[in-house]
Amino acid sequence: MIKIGTSGFSFPDWVGPVYPRNLKQKDFLPYYEKELGFNCVEANFTYYTLPSPRSFAGMSRKTSESFEFTVKAFKGLTHDMINLDTWELAENSEVFEKFYQSLEPLLNDGKLACVLAQFPPFFFPRKENYDYIREFREKLHDVPLVVEFRNKAWLKESTMDLLRENLLGYCVVDEPKIPRLMPYQPGATSNIGYFRFHGRNPRWFKTSVKERYDYLYSEEELKEFVPDIKQVADRTEKAFILFNNCTRGQAAQNAEMMKKLLGLIREHSD
Repeated sequence: MIKIGTSGFSFPDWVGPVYPRNLKQKDFLPYYEKELGFNCVEANFTYYTLPSPRSFAGMSRKTSESFEFTVKAFKGLTHDMINLDTWELAENSEVFEKFYQSLEPLLNDGKLACVLAQFPPFFFPRKENYDYIREFREKLHDVPLVVEFRNKAWLKESTMDLLRENLLGYCVVDEPKIPRLMPYQPGATSNIGYFRFHGRNPRWFKTSVKERYDYLYSEEELKEFVPDIKQVADRTEKAFILFNNCTRGQAAQNAEMMKKLLGLIREHSD
């Protein structure tokens, strides 16, 4: 099964390009599912703040039974726990527990597909970090985990072995071809396939975070990914295709393009 969506859905600059101007913010998510026809979303506001269970309970109520959420891990679990002077990892068990508790409404409703742990460029392949990834999986208990690396030093067979042996998913990324970033390398290491399309803005490290993701894929560019997506989907139970080039609704536009290229046309009811 292939599910397609975007990395987030509630952006002011989507009003006009994606959402009608008179649509209230509380109605964005139902519109995203029912009118735009997307059956999953990556909740990434959770990177910036620990979410409350009530937030996810409200989001769950606004979506159908078949809709699924992937949730980006809080930065206290992937970034802020690293001391950049000593490279030691801080104790953050309490943060893990709070994060896990916030997911309970989605777990109870059967709508949590997985957690995405995106590690930064300064998270290097060291023994301590291999161990941390294993601990990350354990502290999420029964929640599937997908790992995204931002440093190409992780692109080696020992990393894939680590993921496979611990039933961890591998996040396939498309992002600018900049020396230290991860290159595009399709594959799957668990029963979840995961693609994240960040765009190809060459000014990735020389611009603001918002402008970093300012990129619109052409149909010709997206066609190149179709065989790999189908292959990963064949090897997994579910493959999630998420577009993170969210500036001015470009992610929604590209997600719709990809649906058509994969033959996943939205069904219209009479």
